[in-house]
Amino acid sequence: MRTIPQGTAMSMDAYRNQAEVLVGSYLLADPYIPYTAVLSGIIACKMACDLMHLISIFYFKCYSSLTKIQRTEWNNRGMSTIHAIFITALSVYFVFWSNLFSDQGVGLLTFRSSALSTFTLGVSVGYFLSDLAVICWFYPSLGGMEYVIHHSLSGVAVAYSMLSGEGQLYTFMVLISEVTTPEINMRWFLETAGMKKSLVYLINGVLIFLAWLAARILLFGYLFYHVYLHYHQIIQMHILGYFLVFVVPVALAVMNLRWFSKIVKGVRKTLAQKERPLSI
Repeated sequence: MRTIPQGTAMSMDAYRNQAEVLVGSYLLADPYIPYTAVLSGIIACKMACDLMHLISIFYFKCYSSLTKIQRTEWNNRGMSTIHAIFITALSVYFVFWSNLFSDQGVGLLTFRSSALSTFTLGVSVGYFLSDLAVICWFYPSLGGMEYVIHHSLSGVAVAYSMLSGEGQLYTFMVLISEVTTPEINMRWFLETAGMKKSLVYLINGVLIFLAWLAARILLFGYLFYHVYLHYHQIIQMHILGYFLVFVVPVALAVMNLRWFSKIVKGVRKTLAQKERPLSI
């Protein structure tokens, strides 16, 4: 068995120790966590798009026949799906399972944060910046003004919560609504692949309706009720944080209701065709 020379082993230990010091003292030190997280989110988005491109070339025959803008949207939706799974899982953890925002915790819950919660929000900010940049660059091919407004409001609110540490609980409540993104993206993938008449497409439409109802309608109602119960804590936030807690969820709720009406119409139209032969 080949052994590593003692000098080489010592050099490797020295480099590892230097890397640990760099990560601990700078990249993951409290003052630098937001910036490290945002940069990590941007890099992760780029990697996700590139990975989506490579996977699609080898495993999806329809990918090569797409136009340039369609391939861009295909890759971009793959990236947004990965972010949605990541942020939804962690948001559910912080809102419902973590003790960080428990009513029995110490201090006002509107001012509570942790290194993990701040890093999570930073990654999400990196995603919103990346996705908004792509949408604006190809505007309006990848989304109209509603998408620009949605991403701008979400990005500003998440960034403020990340940097100030205020209102992170409500930020995570809103971010749970990202659970609808994978279903919306899957609908686009199926349409692009010519599978609008398939059983999978029908099931996906029902899942969109259920996920939207739970995460963007009922959960927002719970959010507003929670704000009402803890208003005495919210009024102690900075004026900007106070503004964002009320304005951003309300604006998003209005857009959610508008989109939900379209989803309901789409589900009705799809279910009306269920007696027709469906392909799997």
